[in-house]
Amino acid sequence: TRNMTALEIFDQAVAVARRAREEDRTLTNLVFMGMGEPFLNYDAVMDAIALLNDPQGFNLGARRMTISTAGVVPGIERFTAEGIQVNLAISLHAADDELRTRLMPINKKYPIAALMKAVRDYVATTKRKVFYEYLMLSGVNDRLDDARRLADLLGGPLHHVNLIPYNATAASYERSQPLRIKRFAALLQERGVPTTVRHTMGTDIAAACGQLRTDDQPRRAAGAS
Repeated sequence: TRNMTALEIFDQAVAVARRAREEDRTLTNLVFMGMGEPFLNYDAVMDAIALLNDPQGFNLGARRMTISTAGVVPGIERFTAEGIQVNLAISLHAADDELRTRLMPINKKYPIAALMKAVRDYVATTKRKVFYEYLMLSGVNDRLDDARRLADLLGGPLHHVNLIPYNATAASYERSQPLRIKRFAALLQERGVPTTVRHTMGTDIAAACGQLRTDDQPRRAAGAS
C-alpha cells in the first residue's frame, strides 16, 4: 500500500464532478475523509487543495473544502500555520480518554487533552469554526452523561457538533434510537453547543459514513466449479 499522490486525489474530484454534470448536478463541497488519514499524507493533500482551489483550474472555493482528521496533533499544528480557509473537522466520538481509546486507538498517541489544545490553538489563530464528528452508538456513547461531558469539553464559541447515526458494518455496534439522538442533540444545544443531526445516505449500497471497506472473498481452488 502507499499514499495517494496529489494528482490522484485531484482526479477523484474531477471524476465525481464529471459524473455530477452528466446527471445535471454540481459538485459544491468536498471532504477529505474516509480513505485514510489526510494529515498522514499532508503534503499531497495540501497540493491537491491548491489544485482544486486554483481559479485557472478546478476553482473550488477553499471554504467549500473540509479536512477531517482522527486527531493527528502535529497535522493540526501544521494546518494552523497554513493560513488557508479550508475547514477543519475532528472525528471525536467520545469525550473521555478511556472510551475514545477503545473506539479510536489513535487516542493513545494523541489523547484528548493534547488534541483539544491543538484545536483551541487553531481556533485562536484562525478564528475559524471547528466541526466535530460524533458517531452515535447505542449504549456506548449516547447517554445524556456523554452529552454533558461533550458539552463541557467543547465549551466556548466556534465549535459545532455533527451527530452521525451509526451505519451497520461487520462490527458489533448498533445505531442509537432516533429519540435518544434527539435528546442528546437537545442537551448539547441547551448547553450552547451548536449541533446538527446528519441524515444518512448510501446505506442501501453499504457506502454510507463508516462503511467504506473491502470484503475479502475466499479464493476458489483452481478448477472448482
